[in-house]
Amino acid sequence: MKRNLLLLAIVVLLAIIPLFVQKGAEFGGADGEAKAAIGEINAEYEPWFDSLWEPPSGEIESLLFVLQAAIGAGFIGYFIGYMRGKHKEG
Repeated sequence: MKRNLLLLAIVVLLAIIPLFVQKGAEFGGADGEAKAAIGEINAEYEPWFDSLWEPPSGEIESLLFVLQAAIGAGFIGYFIGYMRGKHKEG
């Protein structure tokens, strides 16, 4: 139990410390960074594929991203729990 609390505290610190160390920094996504890097390498580059659907706002986009992460985490947690229960059973 103590080990789990220690690991949880470490994860929380790893998430919070960068916010205080880099005050005023913009924490953007990888998509924007990739677009800027490609623009520096080849200014005439044009994407060969457009999104099928653009979310109407940044909040909806964030919601979909969080929903995707929650479903993935739920699946991973279920799988680990299932395998651990199967191991204890046998």
